[in-house]
Amino acid sequence: MSAKDCGHHGKGRRKFFRRLIACLLVTLLIVLITILLIWAILRPSKPSFILQDTTVYAFNASIPNFLTSNFQITLSSRNPNDRIGIYYDRLDVYATYRNQQITLRTRIPPTYQGHNEINVWSPFIYGNMVPIAPDNSVTLRSEQAAGTVFVIIKIDGRVRWKVGTFVSGRYHFYVRCPAYITFGSKSNGIIIGENAVKFQFVTKCSVSV
Repeated sequence: MSAKDCGHHGKGRRKFFRRLIACLLVTLLIVLITILLIWAILRPSKPSFILQDTTVYAFNASIPNFLTSNFQITLSSRNPNDRIGIYYDRLDVYATYRNQQITLRTRIPPTYQGHNEINVWSPFIYGNMVPIAPDNSVTLRSEQAAGTVFVIIKIDGRVRWKVGTFVSGRYHFYVRCPAYITFGSKSNGIIIGENAVKFQFVTKCSVSV
């Protein structure tokens, strides 16, 4: 084989590889455009969350600058999408008072939520002798003595959307549920056992993704 023939073969291979790469890029571009079009048409809606009730087993702020609390909450989530599923990869639940976390985080097991499905969870969240800011401690004891304490149940997590066989990347996910806990003569809770009080709310939570 002459040097001229080798040169032709080399040019042919390079031309073949250029065409192959171009075809792959065009195919990838078409797939990406198709996914984006489907995503734009379907436009996934955020799931809705409702705080159904909170059972208070302990809420003790008698020691200045410390709080001991123990709650069991019932949360429901609904996927409003007709064609899009939701993967809840991580859901951490905890309580805050005046923007300060007052319980440890409780992790809800990962789950998949199909079209228009409803999921219900009842996790425990608690904190033992959690330090709180002096100003918050004074306000908390004052509110408890007055009969009403306002706390926020929060969920921080990661979600993915599923459209057909396509699954999106992970998105940060935040839920905020207001809860008013009443004490003493103003308590509107249901006594359960010896030390627990159950408060029924059916409160709609704010959701951001």
